[in-house]
Amino acid sequence: MNPRVLVVATSRKTRGGITSVVKAHETGEQWKKFHCRWIQTHRDGPAWRKVWYLVTALIEYMLLLPWYDIVHIHVATTQSARRKMIFFVLAKLLHKKTILHFHPSNEKFLYEPANKELYRNLFSKADLVLVLSEQWRRWIKEALGLTEHIEVLFNPCPMIEPKPELKQKEILFAGTVIPRKGYADLIRGFSKIASSFPDWKVVIAGNGEIDKAKAIAKECGIEKQVVFLGWVNGKAKDLAFQRASIYCLASDGEGFPMGVLDAWAYGIPCVVTPVGGLPDIVIDGENALVFPVGDVDVLARQLERMISDDELREKIAKASLELAHTTFNIDCINKKMEDIYERFK
Repeated sequence: MNPRVLVVATSRKTRGGITSVVKAHETGEQWKKFHCRWIQTHRDGPAWRKVWYLVTALIEYMLLLPWYDIVHIHVATTQSARRKMIFFVLAKLLHKKTILHFHPSNEKFLYEPANKELYRNLFSKADLVLVLSEQWRRWIKEALGLTEHIEVLFNPCPMIEPKPELKQKEILFAGTVIPRKGYADLIRGFSKIASSFPDWKVVIAGNGEIDKAKAIAKECGIEKQVVFLGWVNGKAKDLAFQRASIYCLASDGEGFPMGVLDAWAYGIPCVVTPVGGLPDIVIDGENALVFPVGDVDVLARQLERMISDDELREKIAKASLELAHTTFNIDCINKKMEDIYERFK
């Protein structure tokens, strides 16, 4: 008989990478084969909603835990880890196999003394820790001194049918509009070349500091070349990606950015910072263009290069699709997930 798996993660109604990853795992054969059940522990919103989700998730979890064999916990940065510690301890008390799937926002917090203790305690007691790239395995070794039971499992690209006929002269930013995501750098970088490309626009798809972003665009004199869509999903998100000719990630920290994975699935050439797991995959000039975090002058030059050179854009678009169909193929990654569960039979 196949083991049964409880998947502990944020709500399916929450915006963010973990939700996208778990939804992708739901599509795999392993989800039914191992009777996976998603325990939704957290949802964005007011404090009462967060408490409600945590309490009801704990009740559901405690009722189901005796009947399951594996607990697969998706954990992010500090507050997420502290919430998930409760679920982890209960699983260990009942002698369940535990998988910790690590989705950090940046590596810096791993080196803080309190976090080092928290994550060393969690990771050293888990049966398996899944990380998003080899770089994360190196950071965990450096920050926590841990090397055992740590494996790489990439986040998957969605399966998409690109529609080249919908392409527009648009540079897409998709994500929460917060300082860590570098939206201000993108606007300021583009402003340096915007007058040379008056028919190109930056499209910002996400919620957050919209008013601040609009103020920066106005300050740079390019408010007519910056479009704000707000948070998009479903058909609106699909259309935003189908229309984009360039995707820009200007973040100062990531785990492995879902926005870039989405862009690769659509065959959109990317201009990115070398953050999170990207340096393990990205080769400047081959499958992306790269610029240092916060360097708006280099960002401007890379955007200009991508806009001006149709052959380069096409070359990187093809390389992006190749990554989506091979290394980050959703079926291959779900098969790896199945193989991992199989080990615990």
